[in-house]
Amino acid sequence: MTNPSDVAWVFNWPVFGAREEEAVLEVMRRPDFADEIVVPCFEKEFAAWCGTDYAIAQNCGTSAILTAMFAVGVGHGDEVIVPSATYWATALPAFSLGATVVFADIDPHTLSLCPADVSRKISPKTKAIVVVHIFGYPADMDGINRVAKAHGVRVIEDASHAHGSLYKGQKTGSLADVAAFSLCGKPMHVGEGGMITTSDNTIRERCLAWAHNFRFNHLEVNDPELLRFAGLPLGGVTTRMHNLSAAIGRAQLQSFDERIAEVDSAMNLFWDLLEGYPGLAAHRPPKTSGSTMGGWYAPHGLYHSKELGGLSAAGFAHALRAEGFQALTRSCLTEPLHRHPILQDCDVYGHGRPTRVANATRDVRELDHQLLITDSIRTVTVPPFKRYHAPTIRIFADCFKKVLDQHMSLIESDPGDCSAIPDVRGDA
Repeated sequence: MTNPSDVAWVFNWPVFGAREEEAVLEVMRRPDFADEIVVPCFEKEFAAWCGTDYAIAQNCGTSAILTAMFAVGVGHGDEVIVPSATYWATALPAFSLGATVVFADIDPHTLSLCPADVSRKISPKTKAIVVVHIFGYPADMDGINRVAKAHGVRVIEDASHAHGSLYKGQKTGSLADVAAFSLCGKPMHVGEGGMITTSDNTIRERCLAWAHNFRFNHLEVNDPELLRFAGLPLGGVTTRMHNLSAAIGRAQLQSFDERIAEVDSAMNLFWDLLEGYPGLAAHRPPKTSGSTMGGWYAPHGLYHSKELGGLSAAGFAHALRAEGFQALTRSCLTEPLHRHPILQDCDVYGHGRPTRVANATRDVRELDHQLLITDSIRTVTVPPFKRYHAPTIRIFADCFKKVLDQHMSLIESDPGDCSAIPDVRGDA
């Protein structure tokens, strides 16, 4: 394969230019310490872009998920259903509210929550379902919302991978009661930040009451029960966005749809070139579904070892590395969360029992053995193209084809999946 440094420009992201630079300089030249101009403008523009009535800026995606959980009423002793095949920030904020994390299994194609298993995991204590559009692939929101409605449960979208993704023609972030976005290192990158979107004013007001003490007042909140405590944040934390981040976000929004359209074209060409090859399936919605992958955050392929003579995902990735592509078998689809000790036996707050079940009426850890798809799924990272340059895309596709064609010769030296290749954070 060609020297990776020669084609690095195809992968460069985010795209910052003169527009972003000028936006930051404008804020620096006109200090706005109270966030009275830039942040509110970013919120209005993001909400309009997403297709919701409201957006509430946050300092990070984790804060956005925690605030959203509080806003829908998650509290002491409640259960929150989440996938185990996700980043930790989808689940662990529940601990801060005294809630219990219940894991449901995933669909083997979307890698997002399986509605049928969510239905099996609901109990009278279930308050919310947090669904993740993993790697930008929209989850089965029709199925999830049906289950939630039948049981009177709220739905939170963790849309941190899915900026601009479409589910049957509708943008992610507008498909549930409330959604949380990360804006750090994601398809939309503002340096550091997060965003909550909703069309429910009660949820919006509870978001402000939780962590926006300067906005927790009669000018932005109408609920008389909340206003009894106005002026101080109910969460005892501040999660407002820095206005420099908001300035970058506003600039990014102006060209974001155009940029992710190019990403979509590039990634679809890569997968089209591999169409029909056994062992590695595209993680993308069917072309006629009306759903898209947005900015294709951390794209992966679905790996099927049996189709390649039993060659492990790690063995396949090692061979790709030898050809010049630094493949990973574990990136943000880490070792499932239910296997980590913090979700099994860690007593974070000194309750005298594991935090996950400290306020629970049942030991939900006993359900973890039912996560059959989560425990068996294998994925491999693929090139994260950010520019459409067909010759370069073909070079990388040919690299994958070569390994797929020669898979039988790799089996004898296969290191096995115990030699998983983690990402730079050491997720393994």
